[in-house]
Amino acid sequence: MTRVLDAHGLLVFLEKEAGYEKVEQSFVNAVEKDKYLLMSSVNFGEVYYIVLRECGQDKAHEIEKIIRTLPIEIIDVDIQLAREAARFKATHKISYADCFAAALTKIHKGELITGDKEFKTLENEIKISWVAV
Repeated sequence: MTRVLDAHGLLVFLEKEAGYEKVEQSFVNAVEKDKYLLMSSVNFGEVYYIVLRECGQDKAHEIEKIIRTLPIEIIDVDIQLAREAARFKATHKISYADCFAAALTKIHKGELITGDKEFKTLENEIKISWVAV
């Protein structure tokens, strides 16, 4: 099964917050199975801007280098992904960036790795692996 990582899940791992072990295990499994986790470029941008805002340019560059060493494939937004994200945004109270993680999960019939409670409203539409609840 394809696994998708949202910004929240990646930040949990990077900041070693509650549930980071579950994300870490997902990385180990990805390497063992040679099946990288997917993340939309929008969600990567979300992580980058959060680190940039809170810690500055140097830390943002450092985090980007770390992310590039992880078994994550960054997926650029195409029209199909944008359309599916727009559908989620139009029908649910969820941030636009999170809609891209949900859309990527749905398109790939995958499982979203997150701890962001905003995704609770989508549990009937996508499979979710909660890192900490």
